[in-house]
Amino acid sequence: MNIVIMGAGAIGSLFGVLLAKKNTVVLVGRASHISRIQHQGLTITGKTRLRVSIPAVETIKEITLSPDLILLTVKSYDTEAACSQVCTILHDKTLVISLQNGLDNIEKMERNIEKKQILAGVTTHGTFFSEPGVIIHTGMGTTILGELDGRLSTRITKITDVFNKAGIDTKISNDIIGEIWRKAIINSSINPLTAFLGCKNGYLLQNPLLGKIVECICTESSTIAHGNGIPVSTQGMIKRTKEVIQQTAQNSSSMLQSIQQGKKTEIDSINGVLARVGMEKNIETPLNRILIELVASRSVPQKGQK
Repeated sequence: MNIVIMGAGAIGSLFGVLLAKKNTVVLVGRASHISRIQHQGLTITGKTRLRVSIPAVETIKEITLSPDLILLTVKSYDTEAACSQVCTILHDKTLVISLQNGLDNIEKMERNIEKKQILAGVTTHGTFFSEPGVIIHTGMGTTILGELDGRLSTRITKITDVFNKAGIDTKISNDIIGEIWRKAIINSSINPLTAFLGCKNGYLLQNPLLGKIVECICTESSTIAHGNGIPVSTQGMIKRTKEVIQQTAQNSSSMLQSIQQGKKTEIDSINGVLARVGMEKNIETPLNRILIELVASRSVPQKGQK
């Protein structure tokens, strides 16, 4: 299978290397990372240890193969721009999978890509961008893929098989939108707090007050999801969120990594969407709104902002 990884940062690079074992893969990423890969190869350390030579380019214009699959792993705020680029190399049977954080990626994708070509997924693998050309695989996880309408299609079965043969533990969901919401609830309860406090995930349960705050955020986010027609159990989500914190205790959340690297965060696509949906459904969202402000206070102003 011909696969393009659009947004080869930490998770995209990891998946690209693994998929390249049995497929033709091209990474598309930022200049410094791609340049190092081109000259010295890509190194994965931690739970996975590999050093490989893999095709890598800075722009879609440099891709010559006809892609069967495009794995979208850009940050949520870059989704629309990335899709406007990848649509130039799509053919009728190309599939595009969003494997991203956030609740509004599918909506953004549909502005440039036909809905019938879009699939979605979530993963619990932990990764860290150490330096250009070097990715740390901090935690093993499971990947879930699915059709937007929940069908058990031939194509989703085939792609899941491709992932599993590459060593990526992958399952099919008949409710991938629900899976995306459940992951967002967990992220909304962990990422902003760690980003603001500058702490690893595990600290949230070491401090009793923070543990209670996590429960309150999770409750609010679950209420919003339920109000939007997503069947979730509040107590079930609190339990799952605490399990994730324990399993990733030594990890720095992606939002904290963004703060530390002076980059924009995905807060708008996680807590921001939750706050917006809550307002639309007449559900109070004080905690999500506070978290947005707290993370904004830690963020480095982007170009064009004061």
